[in-house]
Amino acid sequence: MHILVTGCAGFIGWCVSKKLLEEGHQVVGIDNLNDYYDVRLKEYRLEDLKAHKNFTFYQGDIENLEFLEGVFKKYSFDAVINEAARAGVRASLENPFVYFTTNALGTLNLLELCKNYGVPKFVLASTSSLYAGQPMPFKEDLPVNTPISPYAASKKSAEVIAYTYHYLYGIDVSVVRYFTVYGPAGRPDMSVFRFIKWIMEGKPLEVFGDGSQSRDFTYIDDIAEGTILALKPLGYEIINLGNNQPHKLSEVIGLIEQFTGKTAKIENREFHKADLKATWADITKAKELLSWQPKVSLEEGIRRTVDWFKENWHWLKDIKL
Repeated sequence: MHILVTGCAGFIGWCVSKKLLEEGHQVVGIDNLNDYYDVRLKEYRLEDLKAHKNFTFYQGDIENLEFLEGVFKKYSFDAVINEAARAGVRASLENPFVYFTTNALGTLNLLELCKNYGVPKFVLASTSSLYAGQPMPFKEDLPVNTPISPYAASKKSAEVIAYTYHYLYGIDVSVVRYFTVYGPAGRPDMSVFRFIKWIMEGKPLEVFGDGSQSRDFTYIDDIAEGTILALKPLGYEIINLGNNQPHKLSEVIGLIEQFTGKTAKIENREFHKADLKATWADITKAKELLSWQPKVSLEEGIRRTVDWFKENWHWLKDIKL
């Protein structure tokens, strides 16, 4: 297949692209390489992808319709996987505008070009942040109509416009809602990355709340595999991709201590009202539609991530959080 992956230098977009290339697909990647976090991580991932002969990269923004159309004119895509997004709940309160121009308008741009250029399949990366206030485990049919952060609201907007293009123009759409993705080369604004780096530096860990909040931590390779499986024709479906086994932050910290051999110093901060106390994915639908379920345990995933930190510490130590 010939597949466009947006946000290819981002954490999930990189791993999805890498697995597609390993499976023999042709991948065109787009990323604007913005400085939301330390760009050296994006450059690391991008260099990894450029080692593959079937990978072509364009630096640009999905908010720029003219730029995007230039790419669509050059290729006949079988599918688009939209991983380009502004992520992060707390950061979305500081600059909500860019979340909507990227996550909502950018998705609209891609869908319009899929319609105009006959691209039959669209996979949209979405988020478990939409489930705030809903009963757990979270099922896809819950009425997620009350997002509590601009980030969640912008992702809900993207899901809705994707349905519109499916209904009006027959584009086959898979919306994959991710649950707390972690792993090697992860995002430095996420807890696992920050905790490992702080522990290895001997600095105190900033924990929002008392550490009892839980997340459905899901390893990056499992997420990428589920995303690629979602390329199959489904009509319009929303599918949870999560570990289906929540773990407390305090447990994650304990595993990091175990694999780094260091003891964490904890500094508790006030819990943020835009955050969720807990997440827990019901993955029945992913099992039935995609024959997917996570393979990597939290213990194994944290071990692999700490190992990656140790191997790359010569440059990771300088990454800014």
